[in-house]
This record gives sequence, C-alpha cells and structure tokens, in this order.
Amino acid sequence: MKKAEQYELTRKTLLRVARELFAERGYANTTTQEIVERARGTRGSLYYHFRDKTDIFRAVFEDISLNVVTQVASAVQAAQGEQGDLWDRLVRVSTDAYLDACLDPAFQRIALLDAASVLDWKEKNAVDEKYGLGFLRGALQELMDAGLIAPQALEPLAYLILGAGREASLYIARADDIPAARKEMGASLERLLDGLRVKN
Repeated sequence: MKKAEQYELTRKTLLRVARELFAERGYANTTTQEIVERARGTRGSLYYHFRDKTDIFRAVFEDISLNVVTQVASAVQAAQGEQGDLWDRLVRVSTDAYLDACLDPAFQRIALLDAASVLDWKEKNAVDEKYGLGFLRGALQELMDAGLIAPQALEPLAYLILGAGREASLYIARADDIPAARKEMGASLERLLDGLRVKN
C-alpha cells in the first residue's frame, strides 16, 4: 500500500471510530486513548492527523453534516422520476429526508447536542452554512425560476429556512418522544413552507 493510501486509511479509521465513540458516549465521556485503542492505532498516528480531541470531533461533525446533506440531495435526485411536481420534490422530499436524518442517534448526539458545547457558535454555524446553505440556495432559486415562490432576495430566505431547519432538528433531538416530535415537526414545517408557495 502506498504511503498516501495508508495515510488516508488511517485517517478514515480514526474518524469512523471517533464517530462511534462520540455517538455511544458523547464527547465528554470519550478519551483520545479510547479512540486510539479501538482504532488499533497509536497516539502518534492520532496526533499526526488531528491536533487534539476537539479537532477530531470537528472533523467528525463536518463529516456527519456532509453526509446528511448528501442524503437529502440523493432523496431529491431519486424522486425526479416519480409522480409529483417540482414543489413536492424540492420541498416535501427534502424536508422529509432531513427530518428523517434527525432520527439517527449519532447525528443527534454529535451534530445537534454535543457540537453546540464543543465548538464555538461561529465554527458550528460555518459548517451548517457550508453544507446546508448551498443546497437551499439551489432549491430556492429553482422554485423561484419555476414561479412557485415569489421573486425575492435569495440569501435572507435561505438563512431563514436554514434556521428553521436547525430549530426543527433540535426540537426532535431533545424530545422525550422522538418519533412523535418528528411527526409534529414535519407537519409544522410543511405548513410553514407551504406559506411561501405562490397560490394560483
């Protein structure tokens, strides 16, 4: 195996193991030693790839955030050949895919609960914006171009919907009855977003 391949494999293994441990125990109850042991690596290899435990958490958070946006985009792509209009595909399918991703205990623990205490607000927000805003901008522009949303400033609207999505995900993650919260939030978000639709 080439050195570059070994480097990438070691990094991926450390990230996978760190994600498992952060999901199981939370950030505060996970040590770098446990990550190293489960990954069957060395402390030197961990510190070669990451500065400290916060740095590996940051990488796991970014990775899990990217995965969720990828899941949403894949769901929208898969719905292209199905019955239904552009609104259903870009709004209902993407909203359902995002809220379903919020049911994943690893996503809840890492991205929704621990990230707020481990990373500062600007850093967490930057990751949310990096992945979520790009998708939202594209979807909203497509809806405006199709005349389904009234023409308006794209950026503030994208930020408002991103904020609504953040709060929706936190509501689900903090609920005593998570499936019920998912259902309630799905209905509320659908009503909220339907209010943007141009009525014929």
